Amino acid sequence: MDVRTILVVEDEPILREIVKDYFLNEGYEVLEAVDGEQALQLIQDRKVDLIILDIMLPRLDGWSVCRRIRKTSDVPIIMLTARVDEDDTLLGFELGADDYVTKPYSPPVLLARAKRLLDSRSRQSQSPGTSDSLIRYGIRIHFPSRTVESDGVSINLTHTEFEILSSLMQNQGIVMTREQMITKIWGYEYAGDDRTINTHIRNLRIKLGDKAKLITTIVRTGYRFGASV
Repeated sequence: MDVRTILVVEDEPILREIVKDYFLNEGYEVLEAVDGEQALQLIQDRKVDLIILDIMLPRLDGWSVCRRIRKTSDVPIIMLTARVDEDDTLLGFELGADDYVTKPYSPPVLLARAKRLLDSRSRQSQSPGTSDSLIRYGIRIHFPSRTVESDGVSINLTHTEFEILSSLMQNQGIVMTREQMITKIWGYEYAGDDRTINTHIRNLRIKLGDKAKLITTIVRTGYRFGASV
């Protein structure tokens, strides 16, 4: 089994070392960056499976780094912040973050969040019960490569957007609640606001363009893909 690589982007040496040690002890390879520009250079030079990204960084903040990464990559991103403003959290999700952890945090919890994201990504692409591709209304999902096309045109989705779209398409015509989607992506221990799903859905609709109408909002419940059964 290939060793998965974690990039820890944190300018505080003690915190960076603690996080690094936890992941090393679990068998991961760990890359370190002390600022946003160094992080972007590492991402360009090395294959990275997950990024732990602090927001308050020198030279280039975490939001800017996340925005640039999302132009070319769907690598899972967990953002770290000392800020507790809910709007800041939603901004992170709007920019393409997959999860959000507020300082001070428990390193074992951070490790568990990272494992869940990596494992969900691996299960989706390797599950023997899943066909390689799923096509609905001109949208094609290819699970092994985690790529999406709409009428033959590639769409660059984040890890979380991919998980949401694949869940909705696999359950075509069935209403999926926000709680069901949260459980699938983050697990029962997720402590965030279910408005985060709304944010990801909004981003997903923008990327789907004319196909956005295929995702119907079910008021006070959740979302449905395609016609009801």
